[in-house]
Amino acid sequence: MKRTLKSILAVVVVVATLISCAPRQIDRTIRIQSPSRPAGQKDVIGLTNEPMDVVRIGFVGLGMRGADAVNRYTYVPGIEIKAVCDLENEKVERVQQNLVARNFPEAAGYGGEEESWKQLCDRDDIDLVYICTDWKHHTPIALYAMEHGKHVAIEVPAAQSMKEIWDLINASEKTRKHCIMLENCCYDFFELTALEMSRQGVFGELIHGQGSYHHNLDPYWDAYWNNWRLDFNQEHRGDVYPTHGLGPVCQAFNIHRGDRLKTLVAMDTDPFNGPKHVESHTGQPCENFENGDVTNTLLRTEKGKTILIQHDVMTPRPYDRMYQLVGTDGYAGKYPVQQICVREEALNDQEVKYDQLGGERVLMGAELQEMMSRYRSPILTPELEELAKHVGGHGGMDFIMDYRLIYCMRKGLPLDMDVYDLAEWCCLGELGRISIENGNAPVEIPDFTRGAWDKVDGFHYAL
Repeated sequence: MKRTLKSILAVVVVVATLISCAPRQIDRTIRIQSPSRPAGQKDVIGLTNEPMDVVRIGFVGLGMRGADAVNRYTYVPGIEIKAVCDLENEKVERVQQNLVARNFPEAAGYGGEEESWKQLCDRDDIDLVYICTDWKHHTPIALYAMEHGKHVAIEVPAAQSMKEIWDLINASEKTRKHCIMLENCCYDFFELTALEMSRQGVFGELIHGQGSYHHNLDPYWDAYWNNWRLDFNQEHRGDVYPTHGLGPVCQAFNIHRGDRLKTLVAMDTDPFNGPKHVESHTGQPCENFENGDVTNTLLRTEKGKTILIQHDVMTPRPYDRMYQLVGTDGYAGKYPVQQICVREEALNDQEVKYDQLGGERVLMGAELQEMMSRYRSPILTPELEELAKHVGGHGGMDFIMDYRLIYCMRKGLPLDMDVYDLAEWCCLGELGRISIENGNAPVEIPDFTRGAWDKVDGFHYAL
């Protein structure tokens, strides 16, 4: 009996030792607490406004982006430019002169004081407040405008913290007002076509995507009023400008339209060039610079897909949004050259020519253009494309974005992008910082829809 007990004890000790020595999967994911939806609110998926013949607009912020936006809107049908506002009165005057030159009446002008924009938002003859200020003012202006009965359109990035993101979501849900982020890259001609090809199954099931903002801003830092953009990078760590790369990929991946972002991991380089930019543009020594020169963020979705996003405004790397869609049966990539890669069967050739490894053909040049012409975006009519290229705005995509916003509001249709897109595309900033500062740990991405992420089956445009 004693020998039996000793044998059993020995086995238990061995098993315990083996278990203690075996590698264990440890969940290091940092959980992010999400606020409950306030009583009386519901989601704004598919939110619409009453149709309106004319959309009356007030513009806040008349720098590079704002002044260009006002000019573009003089070509958009069905609008009235009621008011314009900027801290600097001379910018207001320049925009007024351009309105007159375009045969538009002068708008009401506001400026000269830090909160002049409140006077614009207080007006009762404005339906939409279009916000193009520095990043720090995006959310405060948008919240005030929604509280005063206005829809809002906010330049990128609309929010810089989780608090701002949740504040915008709650304001949109409470007031039932549109809160859209002006992500123009979703309307680039290549991205529009690749999205339509994806929607029609040309690439099979998408499993990986990539996006970025690679743009050497050294020649442009001085153009930002009061040095605000370089200051922001000096004070904040993480991907502070993720939406150009992430937005178009999320649309193709049906994010909160059947799938959702679930986890991210972020990593950055040291700030090698950042301090040099501060010293060369301000003439002052820089002893502390928060943001790394290059930030990488890897995301995983609920359905097991991955997305890689990069941010680099500090190095001489050529401009690149790194747009890629990788599917089970095909691929689309915009940089450094546009190309589509599909299986030969998808080309509808009479003769299947397996002239490349795996049976795929890389389409470029005329062959690429012919393939893409088969999958024209349903929102891009020949007339709209011609007008967009004439008006301009990053090659025309800015104008398509503006046109679609007004088109949907006039017809009372759901917008192409909603406040949950805004939240998902902006959250990389703070959540990436949390990951980096905790040894590149995984960080949970909240379900900003609070349970409605699969309420809609796939991305589509309201027509």
